[in-house]
Amino acid sequence: MKNRLLSFALMTISFLGYGQNQLKYSQSITAAELKEKLYTYSSDEFEGRETGTNGLTIAINYLKDHYIELGVNSVKDDGDYFQNVPLKLIEAPSVSISIEDKSFTYYKDYISMSGGESITIESKDIILVGYGIKDEKYNDYDGIDVDGKIVVASAGEPLNKDNKYLISGTSKKTKWSNNRQELRSKLNTAKELGAKGFFLINDPMFKLYAPYYKEKDNHGGESDLSLDVNEKEIYSFLVGKSMETALLLGNQIKIDYEQKSKPISSDNVAAIIKGTEKPDEYIVLSAHLDHIGMHDGEVFNGADDDGSGTVAILEIAEAFKAALKDGNGPKRSIIFLHVTGEEKGLLGSQYYTDYDPLVPLSQTVANLNIDMIGRTDPKRIKGKRNYIYLIGSDKLSTELHELSEDVNSKYTNIELDYTFNDENDPNRYYYRSDHYNFAKNNIPVIFYFNGTHDDYHQASDTPDKIQYDLLENRTRLVFHTAWELANRDKAVRVDKATK
Repeated sequence: MKNRLLSFALMTISFLGYGQNQLKYSQSITAAELKEKLYTYSSDEFEGRETGTNGLTIAINYLKDHYIELGVNSVKDDGDYFQNVPLKLIEAPSVSISIEDKSFTYYKDYISMSGGESITIESKDIILVGYGIKDEKYNDYDGIDVDGKIVVASAGEPLNKDNKYLISGTSKKTKWSNNRQELRSKLNTAKELGAKGFFLINDPMFKLYAPYYKEKDNHGGESDLSLDVNEKEIYSFLVGKSMETALLLGNQIKIDYEQKSKPISSDNVAAIIKGTEKPDEYIVLSAHLDHIGMHDGEVFNGADDDGSGTVAILEIAEAFKAALKDGNGPKRSIIFLHVTGEEKGLLGSQYYTDYDPLVPLSQTVANLNIDMIGRTDPKRIKGKRNYIYLIGSDKLSTELHELSEDVNSKYTNIELDYTFNDENDPNRYYYRSDHYNFAKNNIPVIFYFNGTHDDYHQASDTPDKIQYDLLENRTRLVFHTAWELANRDKAVRVDKATK
């Protein structure tokens, strides 16, 4: 009995020391240091950090130099902090489309949303697939073979008996708030089923995007990029009402598509602190390093989006490095991953997970993704100022969600707001930042997000508007969560794996 009491006492002392260490290193994360880093990272010198530009090169070198100065090694064995992400810059293609010998006009009737090499497609198979949805609740593709064919889908989704949308769960009065996400989702479904071409009939969206694309293509603007990898191409188009009848009634279609693109290079930045006991199990902390560049001579600094997440990871790396120097390094390895091309469609994180994971995904325990944590959401009228939106924590792992809640109650006392974690949230933020590329591989994730504001994707997203006390506390929350994930006996368990 005496021996057991002694053993328990020693364990208690050890645990208290462990918790005190954790608290000690978290306090090295300060508003002052975050502010100093962010004023540099979101300065005009970085030219808005658009992927594929000189400003992005300045950004990745800044991050590399920081890790070298810290003494935090690169993930790659050769010492290179950069993971090259092959991309191609896509200019407006030259396209002509005719249906049943009736010709249609680019910008007036349709615009291209994705494509591949120059090609002529002639088909007698225009397959109508309703809303173009394939889901457990509803499947427009049931019994339909679209392999190698042209698919036409209509906007929106069906209603259930309660007059609510079947997939999103929102009311009929609720307007779809992210049309681009609808396009991407339906396009990806058609692509996975082998379709050669895809048309989405969405007149309001077409009227919104066609003038923007015309102005951008004719006068220069934010560039369109895609991964330059060998994958099956699909030629997709957004069309307005003027083309709807021909698509719904016709079956003979001809598409002449001349691609105009050129390869460019960009990089993810990846550093690591190796685990002391389980170095082959990994916690990945991610934030996107890019923003949207310069427009009409103005620099879009992206202080909140995602300068805030970027400098948060740098501060967390400093805290873990200090722990390592004191002999209190994490049991599991911590990867600090800064991804490119998020603003272009989650390209850097997609390349990491789908084509070139620097460590095995099967040994990746969790991903904590930080995208905008320096401001407050003006639409959030009720509740504390000291909050953060959490998305995804319970989607794949009950243990991760419980750990996150416990860590916050112990150390940071932030109001954890799960508004956007709702499966029926029309914003669908769960699918819109870099964590999703990990989640789709059944890696548990948490996405930390403060919500949008009037300066989102504007030149006015500047570092003077960041609320640095909130940024400090939120960064500490991520640190504590990573610490617990890295040091617990067993990795958090995936108990809600997706198919």
